[in-house]
Formats: sequence, C-alpha cells, structure tokens
Amino acid sequence: MLAHNALIAHFKAHLQEGQRAIREHFAANGDAARLLVERCRLVDQVLCELWRELDLPASLALVAVGGYGRGELYPASDVDLLILLPEQPGSALTARLERLICVFWDIGLETGHSVRTIEQCLEEASADITVQTAMIEARLLTGDALLFQGFTAVLKASLDAPAFFQTKRMEQEDRHQRFSDTPYSLEANCKEGPGGLRDLQLILWIAQAAGYGRCWRDLEQRGFITAEEQQLLETCEAFLCRLRTHLHLHVGRREDRLLFEYQTALAERLGFSATATRRSSEQLMQRYYRTAKAVTQINAIVLQNIGAALFPPPEGPPQPINERFQNANEFLDVVHEDVFNHNPGALLEAFLLLQQHAELQGMSARTQRALWRARHLIDDDFRRRPENRQHFLQLFKQGRRLVQEFRRMNQLGVLGRYLPGFGRIVGQMQHDLFHVYTVDQHILQVVRRLRRFSMEEFAHEYPFCSRLLSDLGSPWVLYIAALFHDIAKGRGGDHSELGAVDAQQFCEDHGLAAADTELVVWLVRRHLLMSSVAQKQDISDPGVVARFAAIVGDERHLIALYLLTVADIRGTSPKVWNAWKGQLLEQLFNATRRFLLSNDSTLMIQGIIAQRQQEAMRLMRFFALPEKAHEGLWQQLDTVYFLRQSAEEIAWHACALHERIEIDQPLVRARINSLGAGLEVMVYTHDQPDLFVRMVGFFSRAGYSIVDAKIHTTRHGYALDTFMLLDVSGRDSDRAMISYIEHELGERLLRQAPADVPANGRISRQVKHFPIQPQVSIQPLVSLEADETGKLFVLSVVAADRPGLLFVIARKLADHGANLHTAKIATLGERVEDTFLISGGHLEESAGRVKLETDLLKHLLV
Repeated sequence: MLAHNALIAHFKAHLQEGQRAIREHFAANGDAARLLVERCRLVDQVLCELWRELDLPASLALVAVGGYGRGELYPASDVDLLILLPEQPGSALTARLERLICVFWDIGLETGHSVRTIEQCLEEASADITVQTAMIEARLLTGDALLFQGFTAVLKASLDAPAFFQTKRMEQEDRHQRFSDTPYSLEANCKEGPGGLRDLQLILWIAQAAGYGRCWRDLEQRGFITAEEQQLLETCEAFLCRLRTHLHLHVGRREDRLLFEYQTALAERLGFSATATRRSSEQLMQRYYRTAKAVTQINAIVLQNIGAALFPPPEGPPQPINERFQNANEFLDVVHEDVFNHNPGALLEAFLLLQQHAELQGMSARTQRALWRARHLIDDDFRRRPENRQHFLQLFKQGRRLVQEFRRMNQLGVLGRYLPGFGRIVGQMQHDLFHVYTVDQHILQVVRRLRRFSMEEFAHEYPFCSRLLSDLGSPWVLYIAALFHDIAKGRGGDHSELGAVDAQQFCEDHGLAAADTELVVWLVRRHLLMSSVAQKQDISDPGVVARFAAIVGDERHLIALYLLTVADIRGTSPKVWNAWKGQLLEQLFNATRRFLLSNDSTLMIQGIIAQRQQEAMRLMRFFALPEKAHEGLWQQLDTVYFLRQSAEEIAWHACALHERIEIDQPLVRARINSLGAGLEVMVYTHDQPDLFVRMVGFFSRAGYSIVDAKIHTTRHGYALDTFMLLDVSGRDSDRAMISYIEHELGERLLRQAPADVPANGRISRQVKHFPIQPQVSIQPLVSLEADETGKLFVLSVVAADRPGLLFVIARKLADHGANLHTAKIATLGERVEDTFLISGGHLEESAGRVKLETDLLKHLLV
C-alpha cells in the first residue's frame, strides 16, 4: 500500500493527466458526448483503484448516482456517490470511510456523497424526491454486487410511478416559474431553464420509474415518441450537451447560465461568425432558443403521452366536432392521424376550433404530433389559398384565446411557416440592452397587452386604454399591426419601413378593407413615433404637438398609435415602463386630440393657457388663498411657463410663493409625485452659476434619478425649477426624504457650495459586454416659443447608462455657457436617450455647437 502522501500525489497526477488528455481530445474533435463518457471512465478508474488501494471491506458497495450514475460527467460537475452499507458502521469503519472521502477531495474530485444502508436509502428516498431521482440512475462501481442488486430491487419495488410522475411534473412547473416560465431569457440557464437539459432528463427519469425504458430509443419502441421525435430529441440533447461542455471549459468552473460575458466566446467555440447585421452571440442564442423551444414542445407531448398511460382516461367515445376533429376528454383530437395530409387547411382550422370551443382544454398529444409532422405542408400554395387566408384572418377576430393560440402556433412551428418573415425572427435576440425577450416573444407580448385592453377583467389595470379600445372598434386591426411591427428586425435597414412592406402585402393578400390596410401599414411604419416624441421632445410646446398631429392626421390613427405604443413599451421589459412614461404619453395624446379638434395653433395656445390658469385659480381657492395672491408671481412669468407646467403645478408654485416673490434665501419644496411614485421638487432662488449642476449632483447623491426637469428664469432674475425624481436606491422612503431634501438642498444653494460629485458605481455587465457608442447631436428647434426665449436648440444624447452620467452632461453644459430650459431623461434598460432644450453660449455659431458635441462625446465614452 502506498504511503498517504504518495497515494495522494499518484492519484492526483493520474486524474490531472487524464483530464488534460480528455480536454485535448475534445479540442481536436469537438465530441462532447465522448468527453462526458471519457471523464466518467477516468473517474471510474480512479475511484475503483482508490477503493482497492485503501482496502475497503468487500461487504460494501461504491455506487455512482445522479448524472455520474447515468454516465455523464460534465467538465465541472460534481461526482455524486453513494457508499452502500449492509449495516450501520462501527467506529473503525467510520474512520476509514472518512479517510476515503478526504482522499477524494485531496486528489481533486469534487464529490457529493452519502453513506447509507438500504433501509436508510429507502427512508431518504421516500422523504425527498431529489434523492429518489438520483438513486434511480444508480450504477455499481465496485464492491458487493449482491448488496447493490438488493438495493436496486428494493428501490424499484418501492417506486410509485403515478405519484413520481405527478411530483416530477409539479417540480418542473415550479422550476419553470423560477425562470419566468420562458426559455427566452437574455441570459438563459441551459440546464435548469425551460427547454434546458433538465427537461430532457425529467422525461427519462419518469420513463425509468414507470418501467418504460432508459433512453430515447426505448421510448420510441414503446410508441411514446416517433422516430422523427427521437431524432429531434437526440439532436437537441447533443447541442445542449456541447454548449454546456464548452461553457464549463470556458468559465473553468460549474456554471450553467449563458451570461453576456460568455456568449461571444461560446459562439466562437461553436463555430458561429459575426455578419454585417448580426453578432455571433446573437446567432448562438437564436440556435439555443430554437432548441429550447423544440425541447419544451416535445417535453409537453411526451409527458402527455406518459400521463395517459399512467392515468388512463375514462371510458367513452369522443364527441364529434366536424369530419376532421373530435372532442376527446376535453382535448381537440384528430379523427385520424392523416387528417392534415388529406386536408392541409385543417392546420389552421385546429387553432380556430380551440378559440371557438371553450370546453376544449388544449390539443391531444396525437393532434400535436400529427400537426408537427405536417407543418411542412404550409408552403406558397397553402398560403395563397383563400380558405387558408380566411382561417388565419379569423384567428384575429375571435373574442378569446388569441394570444394562447398564437403562442401554440409558434411553439408548433405553424406561425413561422405561414408567415416566413415571422419564422426568421423566432428565437432572435436583440442585444439592445432594454429588450428582455426574443423578437418573436416580444411581438406576442405586445399582442397580449393589446388583448388585455379589450378584456373587462383587466379594465381596472388599464382604464384609459380599455376605454379607448372600446371606442376604436375593430381591435383585431391593431393585433395585426402588433404582429408586424418588429417582424423585420435583424434584416439590416430600417425595420419599421421593411415591416411596413410586409404588412402591406399581408393586408392585400388577406382582403382587408383599404382603410384598415392603410392603418396597419401606417402603424407599423410609425410605431416608434409617439414614444420618441413624448420622451425626447418638449410636448408642452404647441409646435411639437402641431407637427405630431400633422403626421397622425386624425383621431383614429392617434388612438391606434397610442394603444400600440403603450403595449409596445410594456411588452419590452418590466424595467422600461414606469408611471412617468405613461403620463408623458397620455399628455401627448390629450394635447394632440385637442389640436386635432381645433386645428389652430394660436387658438390652441391661448386656450391651453387660459384653461390652465383658470383651473389653477380654482385650486388656489380650494387652499383658501386670497383672490389676487397669484398676480405678483404671474407677472414675472412668461408664456412658456404656463405651457410647460400643469394647472396643478402652477397652483402649487403660487401657494408656495405668493408672499415671497423676492427672497434672500433659496426656497425648496418637495412632495410625493401625483403618480404616487417618486418626488416632485420645486426650487426658487436667485439665479446663480452652475445651479443645475449643483442640483443634479445633490439629487444623485441622495439616490434619485431626474426623469424630467423644467427650468424657468423669471423676469426679475429668479430661477423657478421643477424636477421629477425617481428613487434608484431601492430605499422606498420618498416621504421620509422630503424634509431632508428641502433643508439640505436649500443649505447647499445658500452657501453656493461646490457641486456634489455623484458617487462612483459599477457599470453593468450588459454595458461592459455590449457597449453603446455614444451619440450627441445639436439641432436648431423651430418653436412657437422662440419669440420669448431666444433661439432654442435640441441636444440629443444616446449613451450607456452609468452613475453620474447626467452630472457629466450638466457640467459640460455649464462649462460651455449653455442655458437649460427643459430636460427629458429616458432610461431604456441600460441605455439612456436624453433630450435637452438649450440656448445661449456659442450655440448660434456652428463652431460652438461642434465644440460642445465633441466635448460631450469625449466625456461620455465609458
């Protein structure tokens, strides 16, 4: 027997040399399945030699369980072991086993181990489904074969296949929910996520527990899957196996998440190359998403088939629906498996029937399988047939299950076959740092949002949108626009224009009325317009509203665009939508609607000002202010102030300032935003150098992000500024911060202290690995305000979000002597698109604008 240190050194070297050789073989041939098997053989050999070298009793058994038991050891996976005992060990044997386990770790094996008798194994298995699952895949390495046979016989006898099926299925549902029930995450988990390796393993675990086999071939021979499905499963499994193997080797440790920082390297390892329009990582992830989609689809079919075998449905003949379909235990079932071959149009009819028959819970496994096999029948001739076009169009017009059936069509490959443009964006990820879904899933999310606007049970969530949609009529036209709005993503060029061409062809092919066709095409072409105007332009400027109204044209187009815009933003990412953006869109909608009714900019301006002043005076009377309390302040304010501020804000300012129009000390007032999220802060003080910079620095230090700023200078030289703030610190204590902001900001402005430099923070991983090239532009603004404010310019900034970004911009504006009038701060995930209305400095000279642009770009580079 070798001495302890020599034994450790010997086996450690053996293991390291063997693993190095395995990695070299893999680098040469790329065969991941072979790597897993070779690593198992290597570990088998080392463990068996160790067992003999340490002279463990012959009455014990060393057993591989879990993934190691089924013969799969990924480069960074644990080695799961069971040391099986005939009886409880004495102290001497316990010491020897403890030494064995220490040696495992000393030589570099990361083991997950248990030491149990057969009785203890059964007790643990009955209490923990995970333990039971691991034991199902037990494999004898060395030791007492009779003891191992007794263990497997007792375990098999104790298995309750129906109960195991139900528990594992619930376990899968819970696991999927942890990943938001979608395989289309930006940074998917290739093992545990929906459509990952665990979904494949679960099928085989259930099959083993039920005695249906241990591999895909066994399931095919027993009729649970077809030969085609067996081949697809093996292909998906091989891809996921290669991907996870490369992931472990690249990271150098156990990691199953496809994080941004790994995706490009993994894509290169797997042979993907960047093109002019798509990153290699995007191609890799599209392949992953399509694989995960296939896995989830077949997982559902196989589990439905096994479930039917374990839980036979009640006796009784199916109820006919028509000559092609029947109701079999509340599932849509084909009358025979060649229905789609004999009548290809039934491929779309099936989904229409699910919408029309509320009693149907879904499709039978037989129907899903037959439909999947027949999807290739959807070709150009199929798409040209009037009856098929009519069926597809009818899907939009049903009052129920639209999104559910479109998702099912996408899952089964039908939607992408019928609309080839949609097929190209299935599984396509856009690394724009604010979309969190693949393009196809985002489109279906937008359709889902629009559908919810039309449903009474969700009217309390979206009362304004629900009311507008009910007034619009023909909501199905909006669903078509939503389906096409991003369909041209990834083709290169303007996806809105390219998508409009696709939408035009679809509408003409499917016989839509001319007015509906025009609306759909216009919506696809203009679907980004309203969010851009609301978030980047000064929507209090009647000129902005007039130009927007000229593009919109009429109320029907306005309502449709507003609804699509809200659904689009809300279907992009939970982080992108907030109440402030909702308020901006609603303000633009209402202002445009008023303009369309009056169609006169001058009358509109006069009407808006008069209406706001009248409403503000009503509110001031509510607060018991004297009748003429506002006059002194209002005499110092220009037309622009009344256009930019709401009536409620005008009244708030008047209440705070009616007795202190001329003050020596800064006045700061804060309150909870009317939306109930964040704070609104008013600052009134003698104008002073770097005022905006000081306030930006203070708010940033206090943990707030400015989403809107309205900057005014009164006729007698006072700054009257209003800020909308959102808490980015996660502190959720806006009310408690009011007194702090009022006192501390007032003190800093009184002392004219140097600006607070925002605290340094980490740049997100997304920005590091998918950097955004900053863009800065300064353009003159043709504005109805120019007569009172001088020549105005629009500064647009696009950059990666980072701590202190607004402070940098504010500092540069101050350095160049530019005056700020409004600021619109739009954060889209990790990307900011900020717009500032500025004047002064040397902006009226082109050289001055170029100098400011250049200086900003220099300081915006991350």
